Amino acid sequence: MQLAVADLRDFYQRPLGQLVRRLLLARIRARWRGLNGETLIGLGFPSPYLGAFRGEADRIGSFMPASQGALVWPSTAPSLTVLVDEEHLPLPDRSVNRLLAVHCLEVAERPRPLLREVWRVLTPEGRLLIVVPNRSGVWARLDTTPFGQGRPYSRGQLQRLLADALFTPLDVTNALYVPPIERPVLLKSATAFERIGSRLSHRFGGVIMVEARKELMAPIGKAAPATPLGGLVPARPRGLALSAEDAGKGR
Repeated sequence: MQLAVADLRDFYQRPLGQLVRRLLLARIRARWRGLNGETLIGLGFPSPYLGAFRGEADRIGSFMPASQGALVWPSTAPSLTVLVDEEHLPLPDRSVNRLLAVHCLEVAERPRPLLREVWRVLTPEGRLLIVVPNRSGVWARLDTTPFGQGRPYSRGQLQRLLADALFTPLDVTNALYVPPIERPVLLKSATAFERIGSRLSHRFGGVIMVEARKELMAPIGKAAPATPLGGLVPARPRGLALSAEDAGKGR
């Protein structure tokens, strides 16, 4: 089920949403720095995270699915928001250097065609960064935040889905170890939760973050084991009739 854009906006205006933005943006910026001369596209509801790249990337676009709805972003400059069909992005082939998908894959009706469309618009050296709810995390079990909507993923499920769409995962990590409870004491301790949680087990993280590389050729499967042949029978030239002796032997 697709999220409504007004609900996403309201979440990021809450203290818990502002904390999520700060924690996830720190992880995103740790991977993506120095985007000068590049094109950055966000897909889903990416505007809370794209603002940090304004003035750095040459071209930025916030692509929001029609089934979700769109908000004008930024509010104090010419709009960079585009309402799109997520399976038919209004971009030429090989035109995007970086694509950030957040609040996107878990609510997509058809994840595989969506990823194939992302593959189409990425440059040969392009990078995809996906943020999805963690299937075993607490955030996916509560519907009080956007991460409790749609289909959560495990690491294995996400990696197989990317491989089917011709992407190779480069880095897989988890984030949001703080419980999704809007209490001041928990919000103030969020940094400690992130530090301790990442050392214990990735299973407790609320979201999975995967950076993947576009592959230009499908992977080659494992070679099938050779089957030993039995006794070989020499082939006869065409048009040569069997002799009576050979016919009698059933050759």
